[in-house]
Amino acid sequence: MSFYAERVLPHLINLACSTRPQRKQREKIVHLARGDVLEIGFGSGLNLPYYDASKVRKIFGLEPSEGMRRKARPMVEASEIDVEFIDLPGEEIPLESESVDTVLVTYTLCTIPDAVTALEGMRRVLKPGGQLIFCEHGVAPDENVRKWQDRLNSPWSKIAGGCNMNRDIPGLLEEGGFKLTMDERMYIPGLRILSYNFWGTAEIR
Repeated sequence: MSFYAERVLPHLINLACSTRPQRKQREKIVHLARGDVLEIGFGSGLNLPYYDASKVRKIFGLEPSEGMRRKARPMVEASEIDVEFIDLPGEEIPLESESVDTVLVTYTLCTIPDAVTALEGMRRVLKPGGQLIFCEHGVAPDENVRKWQDRLNSPWSKIAGGCNMNRDIPGLLEEGGFKLTMDERMYIPGLRILSYNFWGTAEIR
């Protein structure tokens, strides 16, 4: 990993993902998590304040970046919820099949190179009757905004840790084997090419 990726990018991502509108988005959905939770892209722990500790037994925080895990440690140490960091040593999530009650993914599907394969892995570890909770930014409904998303996506991705601004989040979830059970979407305050949000819940199809 380069100095930029390990020392600079974690700070930039933390700032970009902790705006007030994004905090409000996290507040809407994170409290729905229950039981054993797999959080994909744990990052710096921005979701931790929004968990309902009375409903969550443990969080498996999947975060490949050591820089991000380092930033998260103070929040993890201050949390009353048991958090165990897990890495991604290969293509497969290092948990047993049907081992978690909830998968939580927030502002992360935009950065995963093969998002469908990753979602299939999330489906594998989710127990029958469990749910995936998501909040992501993605492709806008307005043609003029989509044009700028498509035009700027490549240079943006290079400087933003692989973030894609034009992904079809509901389409990816369905392709990954999930059925939406709550589907909300709107522009949140911010730059329009980055602020069309999708959030809700999904179950195994």
